[in-house]
Amino acid sequence: MTGVPNGPGGAVGGRVRVGRGLSRPRGGSRKSNTAPRPFGGSSSTPWIYLAPALVVLGGLLVYPVYQLGLISFLEYTQAQVSGGEATTFRGFGNYAELFGDAEFWRVLLATVVFAAACVVSTLAVGCALAVLLTRVRAVPRLVLMLAALGAWATPAVTGSTVWLLLFDPDFGPVNRMLGLGDHSWTYGRYSAFLLVLLEVVWCSFPFVMVTVYAGIRAVPSEVLEAAALDGASQWRIWRSVLAPMLRPILVVVTIQSVIWDFKVFTQIYVMTNGGGIAGQNLVLNVYAYQKAFASSQYSLGSAIGVVMMLILLAVTLVYLRLLRRQGEEL
Repeated sequence: MTGVPNGPGGAVGGRVRVGRGLSRPRGGSRKSNTAPRPFGGSSSTPWIYLAPALVVLGGLLVYPVYQLGLISFLEYTQAQVSGGEATTFRGFGNYAELFGDAEFWRVLLATVVFAAACVVSTLAVGCALAVLLTRVRAVPRLVLMLAALGAWATPAVTGSTVWLLLFDPDFGPVNRMLGLGDHSWTYGRYSAFLLVLLEVVWCSFPFVMVTVYAGIRAVPSEVLEAAALDGASQWRIWRSVLAPMLRPILVVVTIQSVIWDFKVFTQIYVMTNGGGIAGQNLVLNVYAYQKAFASSQYSLGSAIGVVMMLILLAVTLVYLRLLRRQGEEL
């Protein structure tokens, strides 16, 4: 009985060949399966196009980070800046002094909690308003978009000053509406943090709203209609349909929000007058400013900056790694 091809080797004349795979026709040429390289076949061409941007980034990012790290290893105070004393190398002495300071750990904890609250609140408000934009008519949508973009375009100093006027204990309309009399929002630690959080969310949610809204508009309408016909509520549609499809966009806005909110400086400095009473509202950026410029301890301020950069880098890498483990393409 004549053999029937079975498996990679096949069978010819009742004899099975194994281990060799499919035979190649004699005299035929071997064809390569390698796809042609883009950009004309040269592997260096993309780097040529990227070179101008890399040079600009190198000047604006790499060199300042290098200087920041270098100063953090030196004894660099006002005496060294003025030339009265020679600059000396301290190694990890600045970091040891920083990590041995109880105030640093208190400020770090306050910064992490405050930034987390800002990120969660910004994402919640931005995503909710993005969904709302898809449910309203053209005129209300335009008004909401213009109002949000106006908040986004407002400088941080201006926005912080306006919020202070709104919550002013003597002339602010918020206290009159709530019947709080001459209550000072910036006197207490938690009320001051809450006031700054509201201002940060107010000036940050438009980025999330516009980005998520653009992602929602790219989702096929048939998918949303099918979910609605199945009886899914708006919350269920967001949780089970929109959020998984918008996950790459949500990754971007989350990482951006973490970086921005962890580095908050202007709002805290303006609204709490430099960190609140006895430094009760300090965050790491304001704490670094006080160490570097108010106390002229530039090396300690640089060490705080390096620690902040490493924390943000670690948080971003861990977040991306968790998403890659879940099978997300980023």
